[in-house]
Amino acid sequence: MDLTRTEVAARRRGAAARFGLLAAPVAFFAVFFAYPVAAIVARGLKTDGTWHLARIGEVLAQSGVRHVLWFTTWQALVSTALTLLVALPGAYVFARLDFPGKQVLRAVVTVPFVLPTVVVGTAFLALVGRGGLLDELGGVRLDTTVWAILLAHVFFNYAVVVRTVGGLWAQLDPRQEEAARMLGASQLKAWRQVTLPALAPAVAAAALMVFLFTFTSFGVVQILGGPTFSTLEVEIYRQTSEIFDLSTAAVLTLIQFVAVGAILAVHAWTVRRRETALRLVDASVTARRPRGAGQWALLGGVLVTVAVLLVLPLTVLVQRSLDAPGFGYYRALTSEDGGVFLVPPIEAIGNSLSYAVAATLIAVVIGGLAAVALTRRDAGRFVRGFDALLMLPLGVSAVTVGFGFLISLDEPPLDLRSSWILVPLAQALVGVPFVVRTMLPVLRAVDVRLREAASVLGASPWRVWREVDLPMVRRALLIAAGFAFAVSLGEFGATVFIARPDRPTLPVAVARLLGRPGDLNYGQAMALSTILMVVCAVALLVLERLRTDRTGEF
Repeated sequence: MDLTRTEVAARRRGAAARFGLLAAPVAFFAVFFAYPVAAIVARGLKTDGTWHLARIGEVLAQSGVRHVLWFTTWQALVSTALTLLVALPGAYVFARLDFPGKQVLRAVVTVPFVLPTVVVGTAFLALVGRGGLLDELGGVRLDTTVWAILLAHVFFNYAVVVRTVGGLWAQLDPRQEEAARMLGASQLKAWRQVTLPALAPAVAAAALMVFLFTFTSFGVVQILGGPTFSTLEVEIYRQTSEIFDLSTAAVLTLIQFVAVGAILAVHAWTVRRRETALRLVDASVTARRPRGAGQWALLGGVLVTVAVLLVLPLTVLVQRSLDAPGFGYYRALTSEDGGVFLVPPIEAIGNSLSYAVAATLIAVVIGGLAAVALTRRDAGRFVRGFDALLMLPLGVSAVTVGFGFLISLDEPPLDLRSSWILVPLAQALVGVPFVVRTMLPVLRAVDVRLREAASVLGASPWRVWREVDLPMVRRALLIAAGFAFAVSLGEFGATVFIARPDRPTLPVAVARLLGRPGDLNYGQAMALSTILMVVCAVALLVLERLRTDRTGEF
């Protein structure tokens, strides 16, 4: 009887702890995500207390808006198909083949994913734009064409497919396919009927993530699309900051919100299938040295693809930053020009690092609390629903969030427009989903009986976390912090609205330099992009050293 009372008391403490853990994440997302987005939508569709919902139909009737919707969807579908086509062979190579330099190559493949989209756009501008490598070699220019955008999207999302599909592929038992071969099936038929169905959930999850990232693409299209091509995200920015048509921007925000919600719902379903429907083996026993001409040819093809598609644009970016003799473009970053910058552009480095550190601390605290609450066995329907809501900042317009900050956080006690903390708060919104997704697999692997035993023996929820969970998830926590730092460092859509002129971040400084004519500005943009790329690459190399198979993929 005494034990039963103790267990009941422990359950009550657990329920209280669960809601306590969720209090900070719920408040954070309510105040710094839901409220700014709702504020900008209301500002655009509500006048004198009356909602003008007919404006939605009026905006959708505009041919320009329909063209933006069509291009956004079309380029996302084509980008997703091209990424799968190019990256699936790489997923096989990393999953099934063992070769020298594999870990280094894995880091190289992942570098583009953690790069800010502004740097990706700048790298391809150096490759295919005016005065770029292709222009110099053969007079070929692809900037302001859809091909430049599509190639940049493949470059950015290659690692999503390799990591997501390759991670599962490495754990599939190869003996199932070998058994089909022994029964007379050809290699292609065995792969099509045995391996492909098992990979389908991972392929679908990767495809949906690529579609989400390309559907909401901003920095790449802003730099490479010119005035010809515009996605929903770019159009929201144009309507907000250039035309000042908040009603049209509000309608486009609602459309993007509905579309992203549907994508995330399908993604959550595919992830559940991936987690529950497969029997996996230790990934360390499935990779072998290449055998036969076919596997060696495939490995060679993947290496060529990585060199041309991923390494070449970054190499050209670095080369363009060194065009001026004596590191001229880098030295120019240390002087004030009296133009768009109130301070020397080089100060953007320190600004970005300090903002990213603050955003990382916020993201780790908020994301860590949410991840712990989501892994509790007694989590209710509300808690599981909140899991899906955590992913919304990855797909909802960052431009909307940034402008929403300006028009909603302008009165006490939340008058933050002149505060430096505004930028880290916006960046943390993007970092929290990465923290949650990195920590959840490890937290779910902790034996719940250890927590229950500690709780029954009288340990408080905080002590249970400190002595049971923390030792097991410390490495995952460091990896989560690294991802949060990398994505915070490169956040652009919201930061471009709220970064003060005297404290620009690196992505904002790059975009402003690219928007000004002159070789000096162009060269300084290349130099700043190279610096930002190096910082992100260093953060990624640290992640690779900390990464374990139990920490998941992204």
